[in-house]
Amino acid sequence: MMGRTFIAFAVAVTTLFGTAAYASEKPNIVLVFMDNFGWGEPGFNGGGITRGAATPRLDQLAAEGLRLTNFNVESQCTPSRAAIMTGRYAVRTGNGTIPLGGGVYGLVQWEVTMAEMLSDAGYATGMFGKWHLGHTEGRFPTDQGFEEWYGIPNSSDETPWSILDGFSESGVAGTHIYEGIRGSTPQQVLDYDLEQRALIDGELTRRAIDFMARHAASETPFFLYLPYTMTHYPLIPHPDFAGSTGNGRFADVLAQIDAYNGMLLDAIDDLGIRDNTIFIFTADNGPEILPEGSNTPSVEYFIPGNAGPWRGSLFTGFEGSLRVPFAVRWPGKIPAGVTSDEIIHEMDLFPTFANIASGSVPDDRIIDGIDQTEFFLGNKEKSNREGVIVYMGNDVWGVKWRNWKVHLKEQQNILTGTVSYGVPRIYNLYKDPGETQNVLFPETWVPQAALKQLTQHAISLQKEPPIKPGTKDPYIPAE
Repeated sequence: MMGRTFIAFAVAVTTLFGTAAYASEKPNIVLVFMDNFGWGEPGFNGGGITRGAATPRLDQLAAEGLRLTNFNVESQCTPSRAAIMTGRYAVRTGNGTIPLGGGVYGLVQWEVTMAEMLSDAGYATGMFGKWHLGHTEGRFPTDQGFEEWYGIPNSSDETPWSILDGFSESGVAGTHIYEGIRGSTPQQVLDYDLEQRALIDGELTRRAIDFMARHAASETPFFLYLPYTMTHYPLIPHPDFAGSTGNGRFADVLAQIDAYNGMLLDAIDDLGIRDNTIFIFTADNGPEILPEGSNTPSVEYFIPGNAGPWRGSLFTGFEGSLRVPFAVRWPGKIPAGVTSDEIIHEMDLFPTFANIASGSVPDDRIIDGIDQTEFFLGNKEKSNREGVIVYMGNDVWGVKWRNWKVHLKEQQNILTGTVSYGVPRIYNLYKDPGETQNVLFPETWVPQAALKQLTQHAISLQKEPPIKPGTKDPYIPAE
């Protein structure tokens, strides 16, 4: 199996340049961002062995740091990635939706990404994995602050195209794996087909370890963004893990995910940078569902995920879409063995990283993220955030406030229709994690408290109108 050979390779590279153990004022940042990975998948959230494969390395990570049970994201891939990269709701950046027919989408050059902010603060920046924030000139990761990138511009659901009837005669271009460096146009290096679908996360891990080794050797603080492609459809484990659990394809992939994160953590230890590295494991949104009635040759790769006690999948406004696993470790800085149910949003990572890394948060636009440094360091028990706006695409579907959820619209899953409510539905998430018991009566006070943030949000959208989806560069904001 793969494993220590990756680490041995990385350490060998390091020895060519000298020792990697160093003390820097700026910590390294490793951000692992899974794809369609439900809250209930890892052992530290009650999954792991109950899903067919133990996750000892992820569980150890959570035990050595802070586990958040109420870490919130946006409801689908592109909006979530836009939010975490910019610290802004996706609707502001024009990424609440993407065109199904292709064309221009993603982040305009005017946006400041997490990678650009950290690069300006002196960090080496590398990304290995799924981007999904643009696939045309000027919209690749290396145009948005990353010095190097290997991965896919869009989504893994394109990989089965080649085995589907009619595709070869359609004239639609196949999908590819890209490689690029800042200052040049990324190049297609491999077809991203079902064979590469199984192999890619292993290659991303190898390249990530090499990236850490190179920059640890040069004593340069680094930001490693590792948006893995699992567990997005199609679910195909690496050959090294296929059949390893005896519990099916999903369990094999879960064991693979745990092993790859273990390799990263082992490399950090072997490189002597454990105490000076922030390591985060989380995901872009909740799990997938099985497309009922589908009979395509690739449906065997569609395996529903697990959102734990929460209702819903991705593409819904329910907690199963919006809450994802989260564990962060920074030895000696972030208290170990702590679990919190305080509300944190992925957008909060932008200003938090900026504070920790002495970076600059743009002051010429609205930033929705809130600095949570003191909370993460254990100096505060409470988050600086009490709620979030719940979006589906560019539409507001509800508001989350403390332990309450106010729904204006609902959809059971991506395959069912939307129901809009003239009178909001209210759920108490402590008593009803499945969001099934509407308690508007007698809790009619809740909308008055919860919807204040929606009013403030609406005012901010009038003050700074959102960028329209599909906007081309150069984008110049209105005065």
